[in-house]
Amino acid sequence: MERPNPTAGMRHIALYVRDLEVAEQFYVGLLGMRVEWRPDPDNVYLTSGNDNLALHRRDAAPAEKGQLLDHIGFIMKTPGDVDDWHHFLQANGVEMKSEPRTHRDGARSFYCVGPEKVIVQMIYHPPIADR
Repeated sequence: MERPNPTAGMRHIALYVRDLEVAEQFYVGLLGMRVEWRPDPDNVYLTSGNDNLALHRRDAAPAEKGQLLDHIGFIMKTPGDVDDWHHFLQANGVEMKSEPRTHRDGARSFYCVGPEKVIVQMIYHPPIADR
């Protein structure tokens, strides 16, 4: 069987969160996403235009175990944007895991801690930065 056509890239992430309001404030209020759909009080779907982040209140989640998440990433258009976001988030009391740094492949990024201790990477990655 041949491989199907390539995917269009990571465009959807779903997270269980304990405090839906705090999570929504982080992703909408600080990162600039907007609400795409709120089907009920326990679920909200966010977008920045070409992606989808679903937030599901943990109380409404099934009792499944074993799901792990390393981090989620937001693409930046320039290396300077990475530094600007670092300063902005730090000024808004967001816990930083690292300082901005340039990687061997020319990418530039840093990590911070979002709601529910989800690690968020803000990254300029040259091959996809302008898409």
